[in-house]
Amino acid sequence: MNTLTPSLSFPQPTLIAVNGVTLEVFEAGRENAGRPIVLCHGWPDLAFTWRYQVPALVAAGYHVIAPNQRGFGNSSRPSEVTAYDVAQLAGDLVALLDHYGYEDATFVGHDWGAMVVWSLTVLHPTRVNKVICLSLPYPARGERPWLEFMEEVLGSDYYFVHFNRQPGVADAVLDANTERFLRNLYRRNEPLQAPQPGNAMIELALTDSPHGEPLLSADELAVYVAAFEKTGFTGGINWYRNFDRDWHLLGDVDPIIHQPALMISGDRDPVAPSPNLAEFVPNVEEVHLDSGHWIQQEQAEATNRVILDWLSRGAS
Repeated sequence: MNTLTPSLSFPQPTLIAVNGVTLEVFEAGRENAGRPIVLCHGWPDLAFTWRYQVPALVAAGYHVIAPNQRGFGNSSRPSEVTAYDVAQLAGDLVALLDHYGYEDATFVGHDWGAMVVWSLTVLHPTRVNKVICLSLPYPARGERPWLEFMEEVLGSDYYFVHFNRQPGVADAVLDANTERFLRNLYRRNEPLQAPQPGNAMIELALTDSPHGEPLLSADELAVYVAAFEKTGFTGGINWYRNFDRDWHLLGDVDPIIHQPALMISGDRDPVAPSPNLAEFVPNVEEVHLDSGHWIQQEQAEATNRVILDWLSRGAS
């Protein structure tokens, strides 16, 4: 059970120009310069997702850098769909390291942020010294593009596929039901169930009977609602619309993650662990927590303990 006091305290943001865009970056622990750790959120999320981890990492001696990635918050939201592929997202993080004068850093990613961190590590291996990913295991690149495979197995209404095949439809529903969607999405103690027919995200935006219990306090939910009412959801959804493009972009690089890696999974997360993770990430340590998808928020104390223990055993 998370016993940390819910808090809205978070570093003040700075707007930083990198890689042709502007990122809204939340930084803490500058007094720990030389020990950078970069925190990468997923969808539909914000750097604010790391509010429980930032003070713990600073106290442990790290310089914490948590951007709202492109498409989110007050960061740039390019109109071109291809501006959101993993090469661009990884390029933003490399340029962020350059801005701070760092050759490399430890990168932490949750959900789509984990996809970006895994991709960054194979695209720019010299810029990553350690990898910590939550929820999303390494996405092994099979012989067929990911989206094509998903459509065949899960159908055209599966939300990954739907976002691509029916552009703009889900965006409009989520934009029109922002508060309800976010309130219904951020839940704990949800029962695990097989994927249901239809676009799960549209269903969440429209239902009055979500499963589980609210994860966020009213004040925390208000942070998310204010951000997405301002930006809409299209920037983040465009990450999904590059899924097959990403598959092609990652085709010519060494697929093995050679860095030390920590993989944290939630036992009740609908994102399943990878049975062959160590084939692609040979230096990985896997930890399972009693959690749903929003691990770093739902099990904040346990997440902090696992991360700090792992870093203390292998950190420079």
